[in-house]
Order: sequence, then C-alpha cells, then structure tokens
Amino acid sequence: MAEKIPKYLKDLIAEKEGLHLDFKFEVSDYSKIARSLVAFANTDGGKLLIGVKDNGRIAGVRSEEELYMIQGAAKLYCRPAIDYYFTTWQIGKKSVLEVTIPKSKKRPHYAKDDQGRWRAYIRVNDKNFVANTVMIRVWKNLENPNRQPISIQFKRKEDFLLKFLSSHEYITFSKLRSITGLDSRVVEDMLVDLITINVVEISFDEQGTAIYRLSNTSGIDKIINEIPDS
Repeated sequence: MAEKIPKYLKDLIAEKEGLHLDFKFEVSDYSKIARSLVAFANTDGGKLLIGVKDNGRIAGVRSEEELYMIQGAAKLYCRPAIDYYFTTWQIGKKSVLEVTIPKSKKRPHYAKDDQGRWRAYIRVNDKNFVANTVMIRVWKNLENPNRQPISIQFKRKEDFLLKFLSSHEYITFSKLRSITGLDSRVVEDMLVDLITINVVEISFDEQGTAIYRLSNTSGIDKIINEIPDS
C-alpha cells in the first residue's frame, strides 16, 4: 500500500524543478550543495527537496548526515554564510528534507567552483550559472546600505544603447561592445549604472548568457523620446 504524501509536499513536487525549486536525491558534496544555496540566495530565493529524485519520485533522505552537510555547506562553504530553515516531512518510513533559502540582502554570495575558485552563482530556470561581473557589481550597489543615489548624465554611449533597445528586444555585452567599439570596462560601467537606476534590466538565457533590455519602469519612453536623433 502506497504511503500517503502530505498535500503540501505533493503539490510542491508537482511544480517540478525550476527557478525556485530543486530536487536532490542525496547530498554528498559540500561544494555542490553550496553552489545551489548561493544561487537561490543570490537570485530570488527557493527550496531544496532532499530525498526526491529528478523525476519527482520520493526516495527518502539516505542519512541524517545530509542535514549536517547542509549546515556545514551554508556556514563554511558559502561566503558570506547563507541563511536557511528546514522542515522534515515523514512519508511512512521515508523522510524528505525541505530546505528553504530566502532571497538574501547580503548579495553577492560566493561558493567554490570545481577548480576551487570562489564564484557567485545565479539561478536560471532549473540550472545554476556563474554570475557575470555586471550582475555582481549591481548587487553590491543595491545591497550597500551606505550607497549614494546614482545620477548619470546621458552621453552619446547611453543614448545609443537606449535608442537601440527601443527598437530591439535585447542586446548582449559582446554585441554592445562590438557595435560601439567601447572598452569593456566602459561598457560594464554604463550597464551597471543603468541597471542600478532601473533604466535597463538584466536577465539570462537558457545558457546563462546575460542579456540586457529596457526596464518596464514608467518614464523610460519619455527619456528615449528626448534623445536627439544622431
């Protein structure tokens, strides 16, 4: 006779893996689980279900040691440490560990990659990717309690980008650098400022490549209309 699964857990598993949910059959590597914790904390928060296979089948937590590995990963393998809380669900003789990671106010968080380098990670759909420098600098701006408001005077390079995005869905960093001929640092500074003041927004495609588009914030159309034609 099949064990009854609590409705909350059943509904959660039915959502399948995505931006806010990841299934883990087991936890056996501090660094790998730390990357998942960091990606959720850096992006929009999320949940890990330990003891659940990728297909949603409940296998059960294999050992109490897995909870200690989560604790160790969050404190020792993430910089700064990750806040989380957990719930244990009992389904007959099996248990599932639900680990909830809130969106952090201390971004960026870092975890080590396979080469031992500290990297910031983001969550894109059901995968974790390394965050680019633009995203990291934006996080530092937004999470800095002492930051001063950014007020930029649009120059030719900003005018070009806003006009381009008014007629194109998005642009990548490499394409922007290629068609403007600007130095990488200049392009990066411009994007960081425009994202921080919510004129441009950053998102990521299925391969984790950053793409930049106009923000939906009201008032941007007025800014673009005031840009003189070249």
